[in-house]
Amino acid sequence: MPVTVVVGTQWGDEGKAKVIDLLAADHAYVVRYQGGHNAGHTVVVGTERYALQLIPSGVLYSSVIPVIGNGVVVDLPTLFKEIDTLEARGVSCERLKVSSRAQLIFPWHQALDAVFENSLGGAKIGTTLKGIGPAYADKARRVGIRVGDILDAETFRSAVRMRALDAQREITSLGGMSLDVEAIVEQFSVLAERLVPYVADTVNLLHDAKDRGDGILLEGAQATFLDVDHGTYPFVTSSNPTAGGASVGSGLGPRDIGRVVGIAKAYTTRVGSGPFPTELSGDLGEALVDIGHEYGTVTGRRRRVGWLDMVMLKHAVRLNSLTDIALTKLDVLDTFDEVKVCVSYTIDGAPVRGYPDRSDLLDQVEPVYETLPGWKTSLAGVTSFSDLPPSAQALINIVERETGVPVSLVGTGPKRDEVVVRA
Repeated sequence: MPVTVVVGTQWGDEGKAKVIDLLAADHAYVVRYQGGHNAGHTVVVGTERYALQLIPSGVLYSSVIPVIGNGVVVDLPTLFKEIDTLEARGVSCERLKVSSRAQLIFPWHQALDAVFENSLGGAKIGTTLKGIGPAYADKARRVGIRVGDILDAETFRSAVRMRALDAQREITSLGGMSLDVEAIVEQFSVLAERLVPYVADTVNLLHDAKDRGDGILLEGAQATFLDVDHGTYPFVTSSNPTAGGASVGSGLGPRDIGRVVGIAKAYTTRVGSGPFPTELSGDLGEALVDIGHEYGTVTGRRRRVGWLDMVMLKHAVRLNSLTDIALTKLDVLDTFDEVKVCVSYTIDGAPVRGYPDRSDLLDQVEPVYETLPGWKTSLAGVTSFSDLPPSAQALINIVERETGVPVSLVGTGPKRDEVVVRA
C-alpha cells in the first residue's frame, strides 16, 4: 500500500483532521511530520469532539499506531496534558511513538518568541508565542536538544542547564525576564522520565512498516501558504508543511509516496497578519466566521475569512504534486444568496500570470470572481454527489476545471460520516 500525504492547501484550518480521521481507518500508521503545538486538529466522532495539538488524529482508532515524526518540535507539558485528557476520555495513548530525532521545546523558546514578536511593533508576524520559531532556529543552529537525549538522564540535565543559561543571557540582553534555570531543569527531568516509554527510532519503524505493506498516512500542521519557503513570507510558520516536508519530517523517501491529498475549504481563512486577496469584511465576513465557527482550536483567535481562491489552489497543486483534493465545509455556505470563487488576479487592471512570488505583490492583487447562485438548502446528510444542489456541484466543477485535479471528498458537515466520497 503506498504512503499517503495529507496537506493543507491554504493558510491552515482547512479541516485536515476530519479527512485524516476518515483515511486513518485504512492505514496502520498515522504520522505527524512537522510543526508543533501551535496548530490544532478537531475531530467529531458521534457526539464527541476531540481537539488535538501534537498527537496525530489516528489515535482515535485502536488499530492505528500514532507517530510524532522527526520533523516535529515537541512541547512536553502540552504533550502530556493531551495524553492525560485523551486517556481520561477512554482513548489509549500507549501506542504513541515519538521520534528520537524530534526537537524539544523549552520555556526559553517561548520567552524568546515573545521578545522577538514584541520587538516588531506594528509589523508583528502574528505568532502564537508557543516557542515554535525559536525551537526550529535552535535546530538550524545545531544547539537544540532532541528527544533521544532524554535517554541519558544526567547528560540531559546538564544539557538543559547549559542551554538554559545561554538562552537566559540572550533573553535578558533583549529586555526579557530572567528564567528560573534550576526549576526548568527539575521540571523537564521529570517530564523526560515520563517520555522514555514513548521514544522510538521512527525512521526505521516506518520503513519496516512500509516493507511489510502496512499503510502509512503522513499529516502536517498548518498548510502550503504558511510554508517557510513557499508561503507568504514573512507571515509564515517555521517549517515545511508542504508535501516535500513530509519526506524530510518522516524519513520516508519521495518515491515512497503514492498519494497526496490536498485539503481545501470551500472558502478561505487565515490567522494572523499577511496578505489575503479574497478577504471579506462587514456583515458577510462576520456571517462566515459565525457559521463556520472560525476560531482557532489552540489560540481561540478569530480567523480572517474570504472566498475560495483558485489561484492559490492551483499553485498548491503545483507545490505539492496533488493527486486529489478534499473540499471541506461546503455546508457552511448553505445560507448564502450567492457564492463567489476567485479564478484569477489583476494588478492595476492587468492580468497576473500565476501566483505572485512576493508578498508585497500579493497584497496588490485584485481578485476576479465567478459568481454562483446560493443553493439555499441544507447539505446535512448528503453523501452522494448527485444529491448535491446544482450550484454546489458547479462549485466543485470549478475546482476541478481550474486545478486539473479531481475532488475526491466533499465535506457536508462536521461529523465523521457527513461526507461525499467520489471514486
